[in-house]
Amino acid sequence: MIRNAILIFCLLVGRPTTAQVRWDLATCIAFAQKNNIQVNTQRYNQQTAQQNYYLSKSAQLPSLSGSATQYFQKHLNIGSYTLNTALTLYEGGYLQKDIRQKQLSLEAANQNVMATENDITLNIIQYYLTILLDKETAVYQQNVVNTSKAQLEQGEQKLAVGSVARKNVTQLRSQLANDEYSLISAENTIKQDLLSLKQLLQLPTEVQFEIATPDTIISKSEVPSLAAVQEYALNNRPEVKENQLQIQVAQLGLAKAKAGYYPTLSVSGTIGSSYFNDISGLGNGFYKQAGISLSVPIFSKRQNKTNIENAKINIGQAQINLNDTKTTLAANIEKYYLNAINAQSQFTAAEQAFKYNEEVYNIANQELALGVSNMVEYLQQKELYVQALQQFIQAKYNAALTIKVYEFFYNQQ
Repeated sequence: MIRNAILIFCLLVGRPTTAQVRWDLATCIAFAQKNNIQVNTQRYNQQTAQQNYYLSKSAQLPSLSGSATQYFQKHLNIGSYTLNTALTLYEGGYLQKDIRQKQLSLEAANQNVMATENDITLNIIQYYLTILLDKETAVYQQNVVNTSKAQLEQGEQKLAVGSVARKNVTQLRSQLANDEYSLISAENTIKQDLLSLKQLLQLPTEVQFEIATPDTIISKSEVPSLAAVQEYALNNRPEVKENQLQIQVAQLGLAKAKAGYYPTLSVSGTIGSSYFNDISGLGNGFYKQAGISLSVPIFSKRQNKTNIENAKINIGQAQINLNDTKTTLAANIEKYYLNAINAQSQFTAAEQAFKYNEEVYNIANQELALGVSNMVEYLQQKELYVQALQQFIQAKYNAALTIKVYEFFYNQQ
C-alpha cells in the first residue's frame, strides 16, 4: 500500500497535469505514515538508538591502534612503529548491562514510532470523514437549490398568467438566493477541509488532491464493551509498551550506576619496532610487552552515590509516566466509548426525524404546486426539512467517526 501511495505521489508531481487522483482512506494513511515529519523524526530517533546499541556491543571487543614515526635529520634517521591493544575483562557487569539497556532503548524507540503513526492515523481518519460529511452536505444542499429553482420557475409561470401574487414569487427568489449561499458555503468548506488534509499529508501545493468516496458509510455497528477495549489497549498500545520499556531502561541505569563501586580489570599489549641510522652505524630493535591493570574505586567524591540516586529518581519518574499514560489512555477510551454510544443513539433519532420531515416536505411541495398551500407554511416546512437534513448528515458521520475511533483502540486498523 505504501508503494502504491508513493507511486501515486510521483505521478502527481512528476508531470504537469490537472487530473485529480482520488485517494482512499488506506492510501492517505499509508502515505502519511511514510512521509509525515513527526513520524520521520521518530524514525531518526530510532536509528540513533540503533547505532547506540551497536556501539554498546562493540565495547566488548578489544581496541587496536597503531602508530608510526619517522624522523629525518642530517646524518640521522630514526623510525618507530607500534601496535597497541587493550581489553576490559571485568567492570562489575557494566558493559553487559549497557548492552541490554541500549537494546531496550531501541525497542522503546520502535514503539514510539508506532505510537506516532497511530496519532497520525487518527488525524487522517477524522479529516477524511469530515470531508465526506462536507461532500454529502453539499450534495443535499444542491438538491435543495434545484428544488428552489423549480419552485421559482413554476411561480414565475403562474405570475405571468396572474394566478399567484408577486409577493410569493419574490419570497421564492429570496429563498433561492439563501439556498445558493448555503451551497457556496458548503463547497468552500470542502475546499478548506481538503486543504487541511493535504497539509497533514504534506503534499506540495501544485499537487491536485481529491479523496475517494466509499460505497457505504457504517454508522450503525455493535460497540465493543468498554472493559474489553481498555484491557486490550492497556496491554497492546505502543505508548504503554514504550513506557514499560523505559522503566526497564531506568532499572538498568541503576545497575550500571552500582557497577561504579566495583573494580575494573583490563589487559593491554604492545608490539613495536624501532631503528636509527647515524654516522656511527645502524641500530634496530623489536620489542613486545603485555600488562594487566586493576583499578579499584576508593573515593569518587560522591560521584557513584549521586549516579545511584539519580538512577532511582529516573525509575520513579518512569513509573509515574507509565501510570499517567495508562490513566489517560483508559479515560480517553471511556470518553470514546460514551461518544460512540451517544452518537449511534443520536443517529437513530436524526434518521427518523429526517424521514418524517422529508415526507412532510414532499407533501408541501406538491401542495404548493397545486396552489393549495400558502407560501409562509411552505417556507416554514422547508426550513424544518433543511434543519432535519443537516442534523441527519451530521449525526450519520459523527456516528461513523466515533465508532471508527473507538474501534481503533481495539484493533488499530
